[in-house]
Amino acid sequence: MEEVKVEIISRENIKPSSPTPSHLKIFKHSFLDQLIPFPHAIIVLFYTSQNLSDFPKRLELLKQSLSETLTQFYPLAGKIKDDLSIDCNDEGANFVVAKVNCPITKFLEKPDLNLLNKFFRTTPYFAETKIGDHVTNIQVNVFDCGGIAIGFCISHKITDGDSLDTFLKVWTERAGCNPNSELLTEPNFATSSLFPTSTLHFRDLSRKILSSFFKKGKWVTRRFLFKNSAIATLKAQIVAESSSDPLKNHPNTPSRVQIVSALLWKYFMAASKDQFGTRRPSLLINTVNLRRRMAESLHPENSIGNFLWFTISEHMNEHELNLSELVNKVKKSIEEIDKDFVARLLSEEEGSSIIKNALRKISGETWANNKGDGALEGLSINSWCNFGYYNADFGWGKPMWVSSVGIQGNSVLTDKVILVDTKFKDGIEAWVTLDEDKMKYLVSSTELLTYATLDPSPLAVSNSSLQA
Repeated sequence: MEEVKVEIISRENIKPSSPTPSHLKIFKHSFLDQLIPFPHAIIVLFYTSQNLSDFPKRLELLKQSLSETLTQFYPLAGKIKDDLSIDCNDEGANFVVAKVNCPITKFLEKPDLNLLNKFFRTTPYFAETKIGDHVTNIQVNVFDCGGIAIGFCISHKITDGDSLDTFLKVWTERAGCNPNSELLTEPNFATSSLFPTSTLHFRDLSRKILSSFFKKGKWVTRRFLFKNSAIATLKAQIVAESSSDPLKNHPNTPSRVQIVSALLWKYFMAASKDQFGTRRPSLLINTVNLRRRMAESLHPENSIGNFLWFTISEHMNEHELNLSELVNKVKKSIEEIDKDFVARLLSEEEGSSIIKNALRKISGETWANNKGDGALEGLSINSWCNFGYYNADFGWGKPMWVSSVGIQGNSVLTDKVILVDTKFKDGIEAWVTLDEDKMKYLVSSTELLTYATLDPSPLAVSNSSLQA
């Protein structure tokens, strides 16, 4: 396949269709916003329509509906004011159109994960947001013979996965509805009032502590597809591995995400032992959505901002745990984040202490103070499962693939996984980024690959689901 090139053909700012009221001109971040280690929330939506003749009409529809949507999502039409706030100045979203010199079906036969970075206006993971930067960056990539990939790169200080889901829902409603009709979804910006802050204390603390979790290395991203049938097999294996069958006595069996998270953690620890010759202490960090764990009286529907917390599962000795034991650790750590926990996090007296203790635990400080040299290995997992990204229909059909991006080469990063539902929710696609040595272990593990397909074509996955 010839080299795929992405050429920018136009740039403009899409401004809100109505001005932002003066009392909303400054949007303040919450203290949860300050804990996010990555600068941007990113996603790419692929649409495989083969008709190029109506693209000008489609593009105009995208721009008009985005302008209307930004009136509701006014902070997304602003610029970074400082580390505490956004200037909601209505300068608009940065909107780029680019041409890709190959058919979309050709690209999707074997996607180049690193090339996906070119589908964004800015480098998603490595470009820090600066004062005066656009909050929202959108790039519409047009393939030869039709097909579109829309790359979203939005400041993570205002957008988590659930927020992006709400934004897409409103935008597609605008694109599909009569402009005068009543819309179904109204965004809520209650984050900063629920978790207020007026200092950079938590940002500075998280940067200082999380710096020990990030490391320089040669990174590689690969995709592992776990079909639901394989996950069901793993669930049966988990029950069999547990001599006392604790899952049978528990009202809730492990979720798909918990099972896949525990399995990847198991092989991550095995890869670490293979790399260093000894089993190092290990953490698994799962990102959880606090919206689903708050009291109904506090839960703002369609809330925008970072309602995220990081659960920590740990294994600190050299004893190897089976999958059932690891699943129980993951499940227990997630279940601890309940209504009572969120209430304590909201408390002025307890909230600060909870954050400090969690950050110290992530850094390995609490372990190192008691047990040795601090050679801690950590894997972070972020789930996009159960979001409505595959419902994002702008008037020409739903996306056939929702993707993250690949990372390759020398950089400062952390071992990380993003879990994404397949289009028909018949499996989970894990985007795994590890250093080269650990990745070599995973892709050569015949046991792991009995449960997962490595780097499948999105076209094949979609077709096999339709035929099933």
